[in-house]
Amino acid sequence: MTAERPIILCTRGSALALAQAHLMAQQCRAAFPELRFELSVLKTTGDRLQQASMAKTDPSLPKGLFTKELEGALLNGQADLAVHSLKDLPTELPEGLMLAATPLREDVRDVFIYRAAGSSSRGYRPHAELKDFPVGATLATSSTRRKMTLLAARPDLNIVEIRGNVGTRMRKVAEQGEVDATLLALAGLTRLNFKIGADGTLSGADVPEGLLASVLSLEAMLPCVGQGALGIESRAGDDRIAAICQRLNHPETFFAVTAERAFLKALGGGCQSPVGAHATVSGDRVTLRAVAFRAGAVRRGEGSRPVAEAALLGEQVAAGLK
Repeated sequence: MTAERPIILCTRGSALALAQAHLMAQQCRAAFPELRFELSVLKTTGDRLQQASMAKTDPSLPKGLFTKELEGALLNGQADLAVHSLKDLPTELPEGLMLAATPLREDVRDVFIYRAAGSSSRGYRPHAELKDFPVGATLATSSTRRKMTLLAARPDLNIVEIRGNVGTRMRKVAEQGEVDATLLALAGLTRLNFKIGADGTLSGADVPEGLLASVLSLEAMLPCVGQGALGIESRAGDDRIAAICQRLNHPETFFAVTAERAFLKALGGGCQSPVGAHATVSGDRVTLRAVAFRAGAVRRGEGSRPVAEAALLGEQVAAGLK
């Protein structure tokens, strides 16, 4: 490649989105030192609708809450790559755009964030599990998947909605006694340089005092489709950008999320659908585990196929849950 105009990576402006975009820019610069890479920060519809409910599928909310403006920048040539949390990227993309790369995935698990015993009148021991919260405990989440998973295991819990970035949610747990805990993605915490100690303590920039964290097992809670993965979206047919995306892509991650996204698409769901899915690759095969919460019932499925049939696997597992 020869030096040309700068290549623009567009991103949302949240702390997590910026951390992810800077990570991708660093990888691009390391792989192509002769090229210039710049960031363009855009505000999305989802960023503007801070009071809207994300815990239920609201027909008044547009699709692509956190992606539409980034995709517009790609289509009109203002940007060349869009860096997404893949869980936010709809399974159906605008004509002319494609999911071009998925870098190596972070840990897909979810995390409880809660107050430590002694830090308030209602705190909990290190490494607390769902069973350790009392009857009627209030847990906060904006995810229908997390809500339905929690209620399937503990129908006595009080689940309330929470909005805001990671720091805001932590402060609400630390400062507001009516919320016992919230749930966050481990991948997001990791990318923001938060660390969970062996004793369950949570450390990092501006972490409120008295908070602990527990990582949930995949048996306790399957992640949402694409959780822990980044999605690099680009224009289809752009050979210059395709060469960059090829270097960013992690094939095993790409096969895994292909199965998960095909599963979600076949169910007719979006990023807030009450479903969980997790695919893994071993050798030349991809295995998918999934759960769907529909009409008060919990349905689970699993399957395995060659990696070349990852999309077919997702469709097959979805068919078994309909």
